[in-house]
Amino acid sequence: MKTRSNSTHEGGQAAFFPADKRPMLPTNTFDGQVALITGGGTGLGRAMTTMLSTLGAECIIMSRKLDVLEETAREISAATGNKVYPIRCDVRDADAVKSAVDEVQNLTGLPHVGGRSTSPEGRAVLHQATDESFVLISNAAGNFVCPSEKLTPGGWRAITDTVLAGTAYITLEVGRRLIQAKQGAAVLAIGTIYSEFGSGFVAPSAAAKAGVEALYKSLAAEWGRYGLRFNAIQLGPIKTKGAFSRLDPTGQFEAITLARIPTGRFGQPEELANLAAYICSPYASWMTGSSLRFDGGELVSMAGEFNVLQKVTKEQWEMISNLIRKTKGS
Repeated sequence: MKTRSNSTHEGGQAAFFPADKRPMLPTNTFDGQVALITGGGTGLGRAMTTMLSTLGAECIIMSRKLDVLEETAREISAATGNKVYPIRCDVRDADAVKSAVDEVQNLTGLPHVGGRSTSPEGRAVLHQATDESFVLISNAAGNFVCPSEKLTPGGWRAITDTVLAGTAYITLEVGRRLIQAKQGAAVLAIGTIYSEFGSGFVAPSAAAKAGVEALYKSLAAEWGRYGLRFNAIQLGPIKTKGAFSRLDPTGQFEAITLARIPTGRFGQPEELANLAAYICSPYASWMTGSSLRFDGGELVSMAGEFNVLQKVTKEQWEMISNLIRKTKGS
């Protein structure tokens, strides 16, 4: 049965753009593959884990809160029938990342040199060294709104250590092992639409997300020869409890944001999950070094100098047209 979502408080044009939450890929797309998702216990990370698990992947979710991870792992595994492993890891700590990736290898057998390995449960796992049997989604992040003149060094580090340093630590640690094992992989970063042009009041996030995109484009060029490909999603507003509690704690900006989105609604976690799954799947094997904008048209709406004219009424347009016709010369 088709599942569609359309919030009643969103703009009228949202009726033209309903959210389809069904998996768009075949259910066996990720059979025999391992997917590691940072920040996988809640929100968007949980949605992407659910999608990949539904499509056959054996998933590992990482964050700092083990109790949350364990509950999420149990619930997703029960729903999909595929194993989900919770691993506590603070991606800001390079040593903790190394230990966590050791645990990933012990649990799943990946990355490893192609051939047959055995899981801890004694199950045979077959992978080929040249395929994309490993998926890494760097989703762990943090953000809050703050006037830049009030930013403290601790506030700056709280964001950049997680987003930029954390992404670098997990990506480079996994990448080195994949290269050594001659194992291909699809690697994806969840970014933001303001990474390209910046944004006031979220300067640490803008700087860190821009750095992540530069890192992934650099690695796409350098590590393609090893069978690794890197992409990023420039994400627009998707309403999750964790994000909106720090970016719009009073709720007063929600209507303003919706008014500038041409599709008239926020994105849904399942829509991001579908896009992430496609980018990491064999169907997108020719895609690397890309940053794909996924924002309901918000950025182009804000960028167009004359887009504000959408507020002009029919009567006002008649008056404006008459004035223009009466204008002589250049």
